[in-house]
Amino acid sequence: MKTNRPWGKAVVIGGSYAGLVTARVLADFFAEVVLVERDAVDEDTGAHPGAPQGYHAHAMLAKGGEVLERLFPGLREELRTAGAPVFDYGQGIDFLLPTGLAPRGRTGVQIQTFTRDELERQLRRKVLALAEVTLMAATHVSGLTRNASGLVTGVTCRQQGAEAVDLTADLVVDASGRSSSLEDWLGALGVPVPAKRTVKAKVTYTSMNFDRPEESHPSHPDFYITYQMLFAPRVPRGGVLLAVERNRWTCSLFAFQDQPPTDDTGYLHFAKSLDNPRLAQQIERRTVQEPTHRYTNVDNQWRPYHTVKDWPDRLIAVGDAVCVFNPVYGQGLTVAAMEAELLHRMLTRRGASGKRLTGLAGDFQKRVGRLLLGPWTLSTNSDLMWSPDRRPLGARFAHWYNARLFHVAVKDAAVWSRFVRVVNMVASPAVLFHPAVALKVLSTAFTRRD
Repeated sequence: MKTNRPWGKAVVIGGSYAGLVTARVLADFFAEVVLVERDAVDEDTGAHPGAPQGYHAHAMLAKGGEVLERLFPGLREELRTAGAPVFDYGQGIDFLLPTGLAPRGRTGVQIQTFTRDELERQLRRKVLALAEVTLMAATHVSGLTRNASGLVTGVTCRQQGAEAVDLTADLVVDASGRSSSLEDWLGALGVPVPAKRTVKAKVTYTSMNFDRPEESHPSHPDFYITYQMLFAPRVPRGGVLLAVERNRWTCSLFAFQDQPPTDDTGYLHFAKSLDNPRLAQQIERRTVQEPTHRYTNVDNQWRPYHTVKDWPDRLIAVGDAVCVFNPVYGQGLTVAAMEAELLHRMLTRRGASGKRLTGLAGDFQKRVGRLLLGPWTLSTNSDLMWSPDRRPLGARFAHWYNARLFHVAVKDAAVWSRFVRVVNMVASPAVLFHPAVALKVLSTAFTRRD
């Protein structure tokens, strides 16, 4: 534990991905960071029961990869050494849009593919190696503590086989994910929270890992990702195949109001029903496979903490504890990394100016609310189009525009490159409405009917 830090102790509830990247940030500013995790994890743990989505395909968008590399210098190369490929998005992905195959060519957008299991293991080792960080595993947090002036002063927790104790802290971070109890804890403190916003995705994922040829082998395909996207209402089935570490593929098949089978025969049959034949081709060639997992809890959920008028000081929430996205868009990991970097910037300014932590929490939640607006809109606009009776004007326009954008993108590499930069969160969606793009998109309205 170091003492040359502006503040004393921070407690992070949740030791999965969002908790780990947040703990890494806090270690730069707090003499002690306690990571409280309900599962019995250690430095060698990757995916674990508290994060059931960890067994499915995860996308680290280019923006998220850049942020992680700043927080954990050398991480990309360490993952590459473990067998996680790094490649240009346009050159390494076989992407079937609803209108045809996307162009294959350099976009300048570098991405890396790996399992959530490997990513968490690498991050957990790095975070737990920090002198400031202490892990309390197999520990359940049951509530917050607060002083007479309303400041959050810590948490009440109980380690497996021990009595409940109050753990004091100068800052408490809820990174406990989708199952967070923070709304209930705030209610117990007399802090009203508006109802969370939910947009149902009605999508089920079924995933497996299986063997992949060595990259140098002639049988290795000319891609690291092959993908068929969902698109309402015409494309209710999709799938993604990612090249990951240790010469494996991670395959996730997904469907709207349908469940891809978990048995081997049914899994392959479902893959063969897709318009992109490359997933089924690789599944059919497998010789070794790992257990198949199904995940159904994929609704978009946003707890609007940024709107709470009397947000308790010394308490912040991050990651899925605030906002959960349909994983088909691959935004969750990147958004959590961006929230951690936002926190780093805010703490840096306060530390440099000698300010106390008072007022940080409410300001942070408001800024997180602004950060979330873009990815939330992208995710929910697409999912709303599956529901005939819940199609707001904004979602209908976005869907109409995207349908025509895709017609242009399959023939125009420059437009496709713009789209790639937007979905990887390294460019604003505004670039897709630039006159040079919009004229091409709008022209399709006069040449075809969808």
